Amino acid sequence: MLDRHLRPLIDPPLNRLGGQLARRGVSANLVSLVGLAFGLAAAGAIWAGAYLLAIGCVLASRLADGLDGAVARARGVTDFGGYLDIVCDYVFYAAIPFAFVLADPATNGAAGAFVLLSFYVNGGSFLGFAVLAEKKQMHSRAHGVKSLYFTGGLLEGTETILFFLALCLLPQHFAPLAWGFGALCLVTACARVMLAAKVFGPDDSQKK
Repeated sequence: MLDRHLRPLIDPPLNRLGGQLARRGVSANLVSLVGLAFGLAAAGAIWAGAYLLAIGCVLASRLADGLDGAVARARGVTDFGGYLDIVCDYVFYAAIPFAFVLADPATNGAAGAFVLLSFYVNGGSFLGFAVLAEKKQMHSRAHGVKSLYFTGGLLEGTETILFFLALCLLPQHFAPLAWGFGALCLVTACARVMLAAKVFGPDDSQKK
């Protein structure tokens, strides 16, 4: 929901920095992997109870996630680069809640499992829509230049990062935060399914 409003603010500085990295020979894929490394470091810090370190690693990870696209735009977008980016994102999104579960399975287990379930459902609705959008040759730049078709929703990347930061700031409230965010993820997935039914459903001629 917030991503498209932030893009005009964050894209210009990211593009400048991404262009500098590209001119120095840094690849977008390397930036993606560095972002993943920071994300996994954040998960490790959460497991160890080092929440301030985790916050720093989360922010560094997401900076790299923005920079990889900027580098790719400067050097040339590739299909594998887009694929690697989405894989790294999903590993990161899963690792953070899983780390909270590992840190306190008795308290966080059920809520953590629920939020991971909601991520799985939401991710499936997102990727399924992207596959059909590619088949229909649909294009959108509302979320910047992407290798996949990005559909908006109630919860997007910005909201997820804010959720992770809130978890690190209030780890004792992981369970209620996870239950609430997971429920909103499922609402987002349901809305995307309804959008898919409208966009990809049979037209009037096929109904007759």
